[in-house]
Amino acid sequence: MQQGQLQASVPMNGAIIPPRISVIIPALNEEETIAAVVRAIPAQLVDEVIVVDNGSTDRTAERAQQTGASVVIESRRGYGRACRAGVLAAAEAGILVFLDGDGSDCPDLMDRLLGPILAGTHDFVIGSRLRGQREPGSMNAAQALAGRIAGILLKLVYGVAYSDMCPFRAIRSDALKNLGMKEETYGWNLEMQMRAAQAGLRILEVPVDHRRRAGGRSKVSGNMLGTIRAASRILLTFVRVLRAPRQA
Repeated sequence: MQQGQLQASVPMNGAIIPPRISVIIPALNEEETIAAVVRAIPAQLVDEVIVVDNGSTDRTAERAQQTGASVVIESRRGYGRACRAGVLAAAEAGILVFLDGDGSDCPDLMDRLLGPILAGTHDFVIGSRLRGQREPGSMNAAQALAGRIAGILLKLVYGVAYSDMCPFRAIRSDALKNLGMKEETYGWNLEMQMRAAQAGLRILEVPVDHRRRAGGRSKVSGNMLGTIRAASRILLTFVRVLRAPRQA
């Protein structure tokens, strides 16, 4: 198998079996939205949906199970921990798709992320909310600014052009496993982008639409303390990954 290609199974009749596609949805207290998010995922595109309940105190896990999604419990809170738990649960996947469980991402656009990977032209495809259509109030100024600043810095350091740290993304599972991800909280998305650039993955950013959350309250932008915590974690992640020895 050449680097940058998915290994497909070839049965006796010669037909090529496409890679298994798993969708991972980290969720914390999203009982109002999680069922609608799971049902909006194009069933013809994916093989399984994994909802990672990250210590919810409501009925998030129950609502997800009612839709037929697989539910993984990760009681230690932290966005990165939840993502990692989903990756471990999707052990047979060839491609992993990540999106949020609050209804702000648009699962009907998932083919934009999967197409380039299935075609074999890219390893990591990330959505850009700033390049797509945004519903008024779906992103605050701090979120948009953070994405632009991170994009400028990563362009200077790695020569890779990002405009956002959007959670809606797809990546070859073997490529992700080789990145050596360590972040356990909100810096997970930035770490993935930085390590993907360091590793020389074939990266593509595509415009995706973005909506206001469909219910509940944001853990990041819903209050000033959450925003400060997320921003500080992202900054620490940037410094840590930048200073860490690059993997061979």
